[in-house]
Amino acid sequence: MTTPEQASDLAPAAPKRHSEPLRLHLPTVPEALASLLGTVVIALFLLTFVLQPYLIPSESMEHTLLVGDFLLVNRQAFAPSDAVARRLLPYREVLRGDIVIFHPPEDLHKIYVKRVIGLPGDRLHIEDGRVTVNGVTVDEPYATFEPAARTSFRDEFPGTVYTDPEIDPVWWKQLQSLTRNGELVVPAGKYFVLGDNRNHSKDSRFWGFVSRQQIVARPLVIYFSLARPSTTDVQPVAQQAADDRLGHDKELSARLTGFARWKRIFHVVH
Repeated sequence: MTTPEQASDLAPAAPKRHSEPLRLHLPTVPEALASLLGTVVIALFLLTFVLQPYLIPSESMEHTLLVGDFLLVNRQAFAPSDAVARRLLPYREVLRGDIVIFHPPEDLHKIYVKRVIGLPGDRLHIEDGRVTVNGVTVDEPYATFEPAARTSFRDEFPGTVYTDPEIDPVWWKQLQSLTRNGELVVPAGKYFVLGDNRNHSKDSRFWGFVSRQQIVARPLVIYFSLARPSTTDVQPVAQQAADDRLGHDKELSARLTGFARWKRIFHVVH
């Protein structure tokens, strides 16, 4: 039989309590400033050299990109090849089908977004809106053909007759010299780009090639999207009230939630 003294010997020892309270280290003012400065430097580096936001202003890339979409783009993905840059940041060559941000040859101060259709050395032809590259018709699930007046130059490319006043005359002369057997041959270091909204896009058909040096970024994700109208939208018929009854809170909530396309936020661009 176990005595009380023996029982006390078998019982687990009570944990020791620390008499000193737990203390949290609060950063000093210099430490806080140094941390803030580091955060600012990293943010500025990312925005300046890697990531940068852009707003889509036109319908030329519908329905891949809509008017009012805000893009976060990668400025280093297609940066000019450099041995040091290749070691520090991800880099790859431009591929057919890539969406690119670039300076158009017509005005190097502007920034456009289009899709790469022709690579250096490609033979390209468009017939009735369908793109053929190197003798093979390209499958383009992203391309849309919203209603527009037919133009022979836009839908049958390369053209042989100067029919559209929006075609750059310098490009027209170059186009004739680069056409072989009805196909446009893309020169070295050049890229042929088109908007996904083929009937409402001013692109390489009108002003020529994009050089490798003019390509500055690749779109990554839509981080916000305002519900802005496009010039190609079908305008709804205005609705009139049936009587004089006051509206309900549903109308207010519709206005509050309808200013943005919430489902497009964080949509990956491809």
